[in-house]
Amino acid sequence: MIQLVRNYMEDILDLILPNVLNDCNGICKCSQCVEDIKAIALNNLQPHYVVTEKGMVYTKVNELVVQFRADVIKEAVRAIDIVSMNPRHVIE
Repeated sequence: MIQLVRNYMEDILDLILPNVLNDCNGICKCSQCVEDIKAIALNNLQPHYVVTEKGMVYTKVNELVVQFRADVIKEAVRAIDIVSMNPRHVIE
């Protein structure tokens, strides 16, 4: 059985970011800006790599910790601010 190394933090960010973006008015939500936001946030978050099912379960338990979610939201908001001030997308 082939197992892939995965940064579970990407999954968490993918779950949380849409809600954070919905709460932010007046920002660009094009695919380029969203990907830039994700990249910046992930670069500032502690990675949580998992390979086994046991590792995935352990990380999901950590997801329930309030501080864990707060850290992800904080970095998402910070990344939104950075991208909003310096968008890389082409305005047509």
